[in-house]
Amino acid sequence: VQLQASGGGLVQAGGSLRLSCAASGRTESSYALGWFRQAPGKEREFVAAIKWASSSTVYVDSVKGRFAISRNNAKNTVYLQMNSLKPEDAAVYYCAAKMRPYGSVINDYDYWGQGTQVTVSS
Repeated sequence: VQLQASGGGLVQAGGSLRLSCAASGRTESSYALGWFRQAPGKEREFVAAIKWASSSTVYVDSVKGRFAISRNNAKNTVYLQMNSLKPEDAAVYYCAAKMRPYGSVINDYDYWGQGTQVTVSS
């Protein structure tokens, strides 16, 4: 599975961005696609995930109500709509694919895309 993330940029606090993750390869075998982020000096953290078959979603508490993950099967693309952005949301965002159909969707991902930078000015 190959993943290509895009859509990052500079936005003012309170603004919105939509990230895209284009997937290719054995996407039909994916259990879930997720978004993670890593800010300078911090560990990478889980942000959101969507199960490929059921479209059920999971979010980290800090983004609930502001971010929305969705998918377009026809385009093999997963989106992360980010609203009401805060300076603490600034990070490099990565999309990832989890192939193993068991366990939590917040960890154990198998394939990773390159990151896309999100910068939020206060």
